Amino acid sequence: MSEQTPVAPVIPRRGRERSLVDVRPDWPGGPLPALVLANVPDVDLAAWLAGNRSTVDELARRAGAVLFRGFAVDGAADFRTVMAALSDDVLSYGERSSPRSEVTEGVYTSTEHPADQPIVLHNEQSYTVNWPLRIVFHCETEPAAGGRTPLADSRRVLARLRPETVAGFERRGVLYRRNYLPGISLPWQTAFQTDDRAEVEAYCARALIDVEWVGEQQLRTRQVRPAVREHPVTGERTWFNHALFFHVTSLPAEVSAGLRASLAEEDLPYQTAYGDGTPIGDDVLAELRAAYAAETRSFAWRRGDVLLVENMLAAHAREPFTPPRRILTAMSDPVAAPELAAATVTSTGVRS
Repeated sequence: MSEQTPVAPVIPRRGRERSLVDVRPDWPGGPLPALVLANVPDVDLAAWLAGNRSTVDELARRAGAVLFRGFAVDGAADFRTVMAALSDDVLSYGERSSPRSEVTEGVYTSTEHPADQPIVLHNEQSYTVNWPLRIVFHCETEPAAGGRTPLADSRRVLARLRPETVAGFERRGVLYRRNYLPGISLPWQTAFQTDDRAEVEAYCARALIDVEWVGEQQLRTRQVRPAVREHPVTGERTWFNHALFFHVTSLPAEVSAGLRASLAEEDLPYQTAYGDGTPIGDDVLAELRAAYAAETRSFAWRRGDVLLVENMLAAHAREPFTPPRRILTAMSDPVAAPELAAATVTSTGVRS
């Protein structure tokens, strides 16, 4: 695709034709994300998407993410209309790992994590067995300073890792240990959106999660997931996991040290290991950080921007920022893990 490929109807402009919308894969902020730019004010993004979904699908899968800029998108209601044009299956936020508030159906605040702390690169809900193929962001209020949403191509991250590192993870998978601790981490009632322990246990059984209740208030869970997945449409192998994100050393140094000083290893809010429980070595953690850093790209938000991230092909993060900043988010197109099929409960009640 050329640097400026017309993909929409044209209108007369001072004696010549100019496209309403240009696709620019190689703009100064690209190629991750690719840029789709409205050339005239008040172009309806939802209407444009409805007529160009195949173009957007191809661009998102090739680039990993697409930034829509200059369109008439103003707030949650407009953003929800955009999501309806992008997908027939907009999701609710389940098995939560960060605090968010629902603004309108299927649209949430991006996170309520403290503004002065970064959020490490990750692929949304890669620790689950049902994740969104896409996560989409809308800039309602530009940050006063900072607050970018860095991206990294997960295919390229995988390619940067040593074969022996990848083989070790593929052989053993990633173990995710979580403790839902009152006053320290997200309460289990918030994470699972219920106050009923039986509902939590039923959900975890369906989601291949081991559950342990500790005392009156603490929930401990364990789940093992692959580190590498294949995109269901392109078939590409991609580094798709939370191995680094949920590792305690990815927290700010003083927070990580404080948690380890006050809690036993088995009580840490989040921790990862290889699937057999073996700790991930410091050298491997450093290798993962270096691979992510080498592939990180970012751009400055503008009010009205919409960013489509192909979740299995690109990781996203968040820089610290100076308020105000309000980024909304929505997720779409669920993908079920292949291991779910292998764990289907048969009519006799035995998992196959």
